[in-house]
Amino acid sequence: MGEEQWTVLKVIQWTAAHFQKKELENPRLEAEVLLAHLLGIDRMGLYLSYDRPLTDEERQVYREMIQRRKGREPLAYIIGSKEFWSLRFEVNSECLIPRPETEHLVEEAVRIAQGLPSPPRVLEIGFGCGAVAIALAKELPGAEIVATDISAGALALAQANAAAHQVGGGIRLILGDLFPSGEPAGDKAFGLICSNPPYIPTAEILQLAPEVRDFEPLTALDGGKDGLRFFRQIADGAPGFLMKDGWLLMEIGRGQDAAVTEILQERGFEQIDLIPDYAGITRVIEAQWPGR
Repeated sequence: MGEEQWTVLKVIQWTAAHFQKKELENPRLEAEVLLAHLLGIDRMGLYLSYDRPLTDEERQVYREMIQRRKGREPLAYIIGSKEFWSLRFEVNSECLIPRPETEHLVEEAVRIAQGLPSPPRVLEIGFGCGAVAIALAKELPGAEIVATDISAGALALAQANAAAHQVGGGIRLILGDLFPSGEPAGDKAFGLICSNPPYIPTAEILQLAPEVRDFEPLTALDGGKDGLRFFRQIADGAPGFLMKDGWLLMEIGRGQDAAVTEILQERGFEQIDLIPDYAGITRVIEAQWPGR
C-alpha cells in the first residue's frame, strides 16, 4: 500500500484483489472481516464508513493481519474468535476451530437429552474451546454437563468462554484423556456421551489445507493410522459411563459410517443411526447402550 490516503473502501478493494491473487477462497469477505475486527465495528459498519481514512497505526496493524492471512493462518485465529451455534467463542491455536458441521452434533444431542430422565447428565469428550458443551448448557438449562480434554491450553480457553456465556456453573471442565477418572457409574451414569474426536488418518494430515495442517493442533485432528483410533477407544470406554439405554453420539468423517457402525455393533451398541449434514454427508452417528 502506498502513502496516499487509504479509505476503508480502497483498503478493502486492494486487499480483496491481493487475496484473490493468493488464491484465498473468499477474498472480499476475508478483507472485510479483518478490517471490521481491526476497527471494532461489524461489516455493516464498514459500508457506512467507506470514505473514512485509516490512520497510520491502523494501516500498520492491518498490514500485519494481511501478512498472517497470506501465510495461511486461519482467519479465526487472527481475529481471535469464531461463531458457533449463534454464539461467539474465543479461539486460539490451542484448540480446533469450531466447524458449522459440528452443529449437527449439538442439534442431535439436544434432541436426545430432552428425552432423558430430568435433569440429564451429559459427558462431552474433547471440549476444545468449549463450543459444544456451552451450546448444550444454553439449550439444556438444568442439565449436568461434564466435559474432558487433554489440553491445558484448551481448558483455560473453555473456562474463559464458559464464563463469558455465563454457563460456568452448569459445566464441569476436566483436564484428562477421554473419560473422567473417578466418575462413578450407577446413579451417576451419563444419559448421553457426545464427542467430535480426531478422525483424520495420519497419512492424510499432510494433504490438508495449510490453514488446518500448519496451524490447528494435530492432537485434535490425528485419528491414527486408519482414522478410527478414538472411535474404538470411546466405544470401548463408554459402556462404563452410560446408564442403561443411554446414548453415544459422535461426529464422523466422510466415508467412515460403515467402519464406525461396525465398531459400535461389535461392542454391543444397538439402535445405530446415521445423521447426514445439509450436503447429504453422514456427519453424526448415534447408538444406544442396552446395559449389561
